[in-house]
Amino acid sequence: MTARSKGHVLPFLILAALSAPPAQASESTVNSSNQVEERQMTQHPYVGMWVTDDGRIRHELLPDGRYDEARGSRQSAYRGRYEVTGTHIEYWDDTGFTADGDFVDENTLHHGGMILRRQ
Repeated sequence: MTARSKGHVLPFLILAALSAPPAQASESTVNSSNQVEERQMTQHPYVGMWVTDDGRIRHELLPDGRYDEARGSRQSAYRGRYEVTGTHIEYWDDTGFTADGDFVDENTLHHGGMILRRQ
């Protein structure tokens, strides 16, 4: 190979690499992973409805890591995602608002100065 032809090989290899389709996980692998995560969340002890004693605030912790909060007669006043680490919960509202709370036991959640109980 001459010096001149070597200069043409590298650009060709770069072009070939850039035009190759990206490696993707198979659909069955992705579906299987999502099913495992959802099954784990469904079995998580905190998934479900949490309500203040006066019934005004209602948090529904969904098995897919999302929550839906109703306030008074306003359904879905806040929606977003949540993560539980031990007994601590972090919320990220879809509008960018963040909050957190702590589960005192399997039936009591302290959040934003409120006490919510499992429904």
